[in-house]
Amino acid sequence: MHATRRRLISVVAISVTLLAGTATASVAVAADFPAPAPAGAGAAAAAPVENLIVGYKASASEASSNTAAADDAAAKSKKAGKKAKFDRRLGTGAALVNLGQAVAPADAADVIAQFRADPDVAYVEPDSRAYALAATPDDTDYAKQWDLFEPTAGMNVPAAWDKTTGSGVTVAVIDTGSVAHSDLAANTVAGYDFITSSTAARDGNGRDNNPADQGDWSAAGECSATSKASDSSWHGTHVAGTIAAATGNSKGIAGIAYNARIQPVRVLGKCGGATSDIVDAITWASGGTVPGVPANATPAKVINMSLGGSGACGTSYQNAINAAVGRGTTVVVAAGNSNADAAGFSPASCNNVINVAASNRTGDRSFYSNYGSIIDVAAPGGETRRATDTPGTVTTPENGILSTLNAGTTTPGAENYKPYQGTSMAAPHVAGLAALLVAAKPTLTPAQIESAIKTNARPLAGTCTGGCGTGLADATATVNAVATTPTTPTFQNTTDVAIGDNTTVESPITVTGVTGNAPATLKAGVTIAHTYTGDLKVDLVAPDGSVYTLHNRTGGSADNISQTYTVNASTEAANGTWKLRVNDNANGDTGKIDAWNLTF
Repeated sequence: MHATRRRLISVVAISVTLLAGTATASVAVAADFPAPAPAGAGAAAAAPVENLIVGYKASASEASSNTAAADDAAAKSKKAGKKAKFDRRLGTGAALVNLGQAVAPADAADVIAQFRADPDVAYVEPDSRAYALAATPDDTDYAKQWDLFEPTAGMNVPAAWDKTTGSGVTVAVIDTGSVAHSDLAANTVAGYDFITSSTAARDGNGRDNNPADQGDWSAAGECSATSKASDSSWHGTHVAGTIAAATGNSKGIAGIAYNARIQPVRVLGKCGGATSDIVDAITWASGGTVPGVPANATPAKVINMSLGGSGACGTSYQNAINAAVGRGTTVVVAAGNSNADAAGFSPASCNNVINVAASNRTGDRSFYSNYGSIIDVAAPGGETRRATDTPGTVTTPENGILSTLNAGTTTPGAENYKPYQGTSMAAPHVAGLAALLVAAKPTLTPAQIESAIKTNARPLAGTCTGGCGTGLADATATVNAVATTPTTPTFQNTTDVAIGDNTTVESPITVTGVTGNAPATLKAGVTIAHTYTGDLKVDLVAPDGSVYTLHNRTGGSADNISQTYTVNASTEAANGTWKLRVNDNANGDTGKIDAWNLTF
């Protein structure tokens, strides 16, 4: 949902990490300190590669046939002198190819080169890993939730509760899963464990319908040659408490959207989590189909990803996020904890997300928080230590973000509450706010939710070197703006329409109940998945047949369309049947209209 669409990157070698606290390696999950980086800045590039994610063009037999994909993987790996094989189909339609064992990036490059040379392959990228960026649990002293109500740097939440508390909204927390906590039990719905590796999951069976957090602790040297020993973070439970801990129950903390429901979706275990598991989790959480996984009975309207890592957004992430947003799910991500430009981190650098930086109790950008023009908004992430303190120390626990946690150092122990710091803690503040907005006005689209949050943010009380978006998210101002703004009707069509070679297809929307003409700022939101958008001309056709061109054969390979266009349709009657017309004028590339909408 960033104003400027960036071209998708075909190959990105990254590893993912929780965005909450200590500085270790790779793709991050937002939490306390900088993202984990076992070997410093270059660790991600040197991370071993075990799997590849291969996206085939829709015209290729490998795009729909597992047998064809398996034969192709075997042939290409043989040419490269390797032993790779097809593993499974991802929810995005891509193929997961197993290299037989973890190999150095240079060795994986031989197989990658074979795929990249094939004109039937839209993209190929390493199946990187993600890790929770959570800090070691801080001091046990109870601290007030300054992040919700303090006038200087709090998010101004309490007054918003007069209008909305998040009732009826499911928020998926794609993270380490959940550990039992009485302050969350009443607000939790069934989730899923997407960790494929039984070793990383520590549950002995890989994927299943039990998202219980078995602990993400690791021994020294277990995750990389230079990784340090770490205790279990219970990161997902901490994130969940900020969003929807029970309130008014005479215990613990208050959640921002305390009548919303948390859906724990487990992707991060020992040594982080794989991109292939995370993109399937995004697909499932938003109501999409993942082969071999039962349908989600309670699809989420908001997804929180307090995770990430180094490297620009890969095609696998972007495709999954685009599809989720097309289904009407708002995706919130943490900016990362490396005190660097967020444009160099993923999924923070993906389009169609709300990218959240962290601020501290004085209203400055938290010293660890990523920054930059790609940031959408800031939210309280806290600082339990100073930038000059030794990493891992806790000097000011009262300045952290207090939430639900567990006392176990490896396996689950007694429930408790502790403060963490990190962009992992900032992101769920905005996810909770998004849930408040959905409950207040269910017709809001993800783009409208992002716009409302950014437009109604207030300036940071302190400073933000490098850029913190539009400022500090303000819950009350945003809820009031949404609740008092006259309803702008939105009509949508989410039925897939296949786009074949050299064909013209149409998808209709019938508009009723709108008075007078369409506005001069009619919004047409369009999501099209296509293997070469340079072949496409996309027109909006008014009820009287007038044609407004939205996209005219620009873009390239795997550069899907996910954009909102503004059309001056003030001379057109609003009511009637509008059509999205797509023309493909070349052979070899196909796709589909995934979804589109009109907002008057």
